[in-house]
Amino acid sequence: MKKRTSIALIAVLGAAAIAAYLTRSSWNGAAPVAQAAPRARVVSVELAKAERKPVPFDVDSIGTVTPISSVALKSRVETTIVSVHFEDGAKVQEGDLLFTLDSRQIDAQIEQAEGMLMKDRAQLAGAERDVRRFSDLIGKGATTQVNVDNAKTASDILVGTIQADQSALDNLKVQKSYTLIRAPFSGRISQANVKVGNFVRPADTTALATINQMAPVYVSFAIPQRVLGDLREAMAAGSTSVIATIPNSGRSESGKVAMVENTVDSTTGMVTVRGIMSNPGETLWPGILVQTKLIVRTEEGVVVPTVAVQRSQTGNYVFTVKNGLAHVQPVTIERTFQGLSVITSGLAGSEDVVVDGQLLLTEGTRVEARPRKAGA
Repeated sequence: MKKRTSIALIAVLGAAAIAAYLTRSSWNGAAPVAQAAPRARVVSVELAKAERKPVPFDVDSIGTVTPISSVALKSRVETTIVSVHFEDGAKVQEGDLLFTLDSRQIDAQIEQAEGMLMKDRAQLAGAERDVRRFSDLIGKGATTQVNVDNAKTASDILVGTIQADQSALDNLKVQKSYTLIRAPFSGRISQANVKVGNFVRPADTTALATINQMAPVYVSFAIPQRVLGDLREAMAAGSTSVIATIPNSGRSESGKVAMVENTVDSTTGMVTVRGIMSNPGETLWPGILVQTKLIVRTEEGVVVPTVAVQRSQTGNYVFTVKNGLAHVQPVTIERTFQGLSVITSGLAGSEDVVVDGQLLLTEGTRVEARPRKAGA
């Protein structure tokens, strides 16, 4: 019992000592220390300006360059190559002589046809003299009407013969013109598939060479059918333009829409569009793939950096900053363009919008602007 009493006494004394320590400020006469008020939270953010400016309505796609004119040169007569007058891959102008073919056989046939024509003309002259002679004699009663009629018939036959001779001669001259092969239009020619001495004929499947027109050229690409109506309106107004860029080079050419295919592909919902590019420096080469940008029209709009746009269950919104406070502003996005979002409602332009630090913001959060990162 004495041991229990001692333990209880010690516990009571310990509790009293603790209570005295905790209340020492009061029995010492000292005033309690006041706690500092919590500081309002300030979030550091990056800002950008909403701008109202002209924004193109465009469509990006992959296109293929094709020549407007392309011709495979072939021989129209059976003969041999005498001369080749160009270097492989060279630029040629319309009318340039490219190949000379052996024409000796045709030359001989032309001389023969000219000889036949001269002979028949001489016979016609004799027949016409007979007609005049018999016509004079019939008036004097020195010949019969049969002789006059026969002379006229012979003259008429020779007139027809001469016409046939002239036609044969003209045909041979046309055949001779085929022995000089010239460029039908300006462009760039391929390598020559035949050399001097090769025998060529119209039935050959391999072309002597191929010429492609290089300026202007076509660029064909596909666009979604939803753009078709706007494109047709823009074509009627003459406001369309096409920019074709070679990937990884930055080299590009511009032009306009030349044609829209008359059918939409029902399996893909795409329609083929063909643009015509001036291509004076031969930047675009037939057959290459290019990145195309079809600019349908340009219109005024409010734009903000796309990174400023946030999404929620109720729709898109941005954080605007006014008087150092963040505010939630719902917006409607029409489309994006080169890292910018086009706003159709919610912003009037000139507002400060948050482009970095949105995760720490709520309505009314105090913010302070920090410099934007280089290249942002």
